[in-house]
Amino acid sequence: MAHDFNEVINRRGTNSVKYDFHEKYGKPTDAIPMWIADMDFRVPDVVKTVLVESAEHGIFGYTETKSDYFNAVAGWFQKIHGYHVKEEWMVKAPGVVFAMAMAIKAFTSPGDAVISQKPLYPPIEEIINANKRVSINNPLKYSENRYTVDIDDFEQKIIRHNIKMFILCNPHNPVGRVWTKAELLEMGHICKKHGVVVVSDEIHCDIVFEGHKHIAFPTVADDFGDMSIVCTAPSKTFNLAGLQAANIFISNPELREGFKREIVASGYAQLNVMGLAACQKAYEHGGEWYAELMTYLARNKAYVKNFLTKTPEVRFIELEGTYLGWLDMNAFGVRHDKLEERLNRAGIWFSNGKAFGDAGAGFFRINLACPLATLEMAMEKLVKGLDLK
Repeated sequence: MAHDFNEVINRRGTNSVKYDFHEKYGKPTDAIPMWIADMDFRVPDVVKTVLVESAEHGIFGYTETKSDYFNAVAGWFQKIHGYHVKEEWMVKAPGVVFAMAMAIKAFTSPGDAVISQKPLYPPIEEIINANKRVSINNPLKYSENRYTVDIDDFEQKIIRHNIKMFILCNPHNPVGRVWTKAELLEMGHICKKHGVVVVSDEIHCDIVFEGHKHIAFPTVADDFGDMSIVCTAPSKTFNLAGLQAANIFISNPELREGFKREIVASGYAQLNVMGLAACQKAYEHGGEWYAELMTYLARNKAYVKNFLTKTPEVRFIELEGTYLGWLDMNAFGVRHDKLEERLNRAGIWFSNGKAFGDAGAGFFRINLACPLATLEMAMEKLVKGLDLK
């Protein structure tokens, strides 16, 4: 590989949420942080170069984008996913969670119900509740080491609660599913039938493993674009979360104008100059780095899966997409908080699945986007901490 993903980089002292806030979160200072979803890999060299050039220029005024920015973004989605987007569809935002919040405010009213599928990335629930909407759960079904959609429950709850919006997570964080065309068709037809706006969180769309394919929601059926808002960002693919740049695609002019009005009402205007430069350069010239990343992540996934075959008490849920492994530790018959204490004492910091909803109790999320040496150390600590030897 041209890029050294094996390099262990010291991130302490950089104000990293992942590495510099153990005390704030009540964790031992020596615990290996494998919780929050950023990568321990340096960005592609072309991205570093453009950021250095921007810094050396030394002026950071208001910045907008031209067609070359859109062409870089559109070219990536066309090449990687076969998703053709038009320039007028794109609305820029500082992040996917921000965009979802804007959609909630634009297309629902206080007291309206929004449906999602737990266990689920916690900020989605937070923005629903913080905006005084009613959060409705269509719980995913867990069976034989895999999650599926309870489609009957999905439609029943849409009818019963007069659902106005569905927040779809694809690939799903934390359970690692990449929804199939058949599954997306079922959910989409139900939403179309009942007038539900679909906000599709596709931030992890590029991190999909062999044997699976990400399908952008509007491409599933000819009319799905009319009811959908697709949220994307280069942050997971290229490790750019701190630069705050997201690209939202809305083909329906009415939805797009409503979404843009809400952004104006929020007081937000131009994006971070560094984020725009990094996003464009990554999509233009980051393809080789990305291909190497996927090879490395696949090896890390295989390593953890193979390692845990020797420890039947910890089940590694089949990972189709994202770099976030989902571990089932319910076999211990121990409360999630007690399990977390054991892990902390062992010197590892995973995300407690309870934070993703009640169905996540007894599960833990582990970040695989790190050097193999870090994973090996974490697995050894896991075995020792849970007395699996």
